[in-house]
Amino acid sequence: MSMFDDIPVDVGVIYEGERIRWPDTYVELGGPKVEYKFELVKVRSPDEVEDGKTVIIGPDIKDLKKGSYPFGIYIEVAGRDLDEELEGVIERRIHEYCNYIEGFMHLNQRYDIWIRISKRSVEKGLNSLKYVGKVLQRLFKSELPIIEKMQVTFITDPEKVKEKFKEAMETYEKRDAKARGLKDEDVEAFYGCVLCQSFAPTHVCVITPQRYSNCGAISWFDGRAAARIDPKGPVFRINKGECIDPIRGEYTGVNEIVKMKSGGEIKRVWLYSAFGYPHTSCGCFEAVAFYIPEVEGFGIVHRGFAEKTPNGLPFSTLADSTAGGRQVDGFHGISIEYMRSEKFLQAEGGWKSIVWMPEAVKEKVKDFIPKEMIDKIPTEKDVSNIEELKKFLEARNHPVVAKWKVEVEKPPVKEAVTAPTETAAQPPVTVTAMPVGASAPSGGFKIILKNAKIHARRVIIRRRE
Repeated sequence: MSMFDDIPVDVGVIYEGERIRWPDTYVELGGPKVEYKFELVKVRSPDEVEDGKTVIIGPDIKDLKKGSYPFGIYIEVAGRDLDEELEGVIERRIHEYCNYIEGFMHLNQRYDIWIRISKRSVEKGLNSLKYVGKVLQRLFKSELPIIEKMQVTFITDPEKVKEKFKEAMETYEKRDAKARGLKDEDVEAFYGCVLCQSFAPTHVCVITPQRYSNCGAISWFDGRAAARIDPKGPVFRINKGECIDPIRGEYTGVNEIVKMKSGGEIKRVWLYSAFGYPHTSCGCFEAVAFYIPEVEGFGIVHRGFAEKTPNGLPFSTLADSTAGGRQVDGFHGISIEYMRSEKFLQAEGGWKSIVWMPEAVKEKVKDFIPKEMIDKIPTEKDVSNIEELKKFLEARNHPVVAKWKVEVEKPPVKEAVTAPTETAAQPPVTVTAMPVGASAPSGGFKIILKNAKIHARRVIIRRRE
């Protein structure tokens, strides 16, 4: 049953995690095909906010034809106990509350928002963004009583979206910069977030001063503020506990809370490593760090990159390889802000392990890349495949090249192989192989190994064209 009688579609937590495929889509707002899109919350004085007001600048849902459009959500709030520190906290909840609406899919955050409205819901009457505004206002004020007044503006006019986009980007940067001087060792607690568990049930985001949320929308300060105003909400305090490993970033308190919040599925987390027990990923991450075994280093690719990476895989396939709340060695969902941290992939050598990234991302974080590494990391303008990547790294004497020489010079290890006996015989081992990027067992092949020993120095999985 819907929460609200005057909304033409159902509204409830049951619709969180709903996916709307393109054939079922009436219209797409934002998304990967659109350059300008954002969601922004601003705290105002009470006299600047008209409570309950919803404004639409540009065509409404019913006026749009099927396609992808620039889009902005601009929310202004007022309340005696509100301050700027809470803007990011309120902003991140837009994702949750939008997904309560039947046939309204909201993905990602900030400048990466991706919204689809289903044909079926439009046919049922969800033909105006004013309904969405009403839902947001009611849910926000119900869940966060410190919001006393709220007005919502939806922008579909391309020029107006572009104009407000600049303000949004400046606001995000101001918030992010605030946390950069604080170190993980300086605080007694971290914060956790499970906002994305509707899409990734075992994912728990651990937010530290030096490791932003994967989505890039919640800093340590945002986490602290969220836990304060809504102690029983999706963002919560994590007592660090004992530091087991300062290089990999393992803490007893983090392990305990992640195990509990993931239903026992995830038992350990290394915050600064992409191997062993890497931090889980949802699907809202801004970028993916992915291991390229041919060169013993990591590539980085962000959501907006439309081309293929040097190993022949696009962002979508690499994202499928790490999403869903899993721990996958060598695949790591990250935020852009985490790349500005001193703890960035610390266990793997940080920037010395990065061997490729898109030009757009490199430009965003260039001031945080060690000067001696900037010219050693190629972009899509320099290389397009593995062979070109190898040549580039060798020519620039990238630190990973030293690993190749060790591999070549290292003598092979000889191991005695004993014949299996009747009593020591092991049952056959069955391995099911799926196509790279597959999200469900659909096809592939089986390999059955009987009484076999396999020694592999590396395994390379490459899509066959």
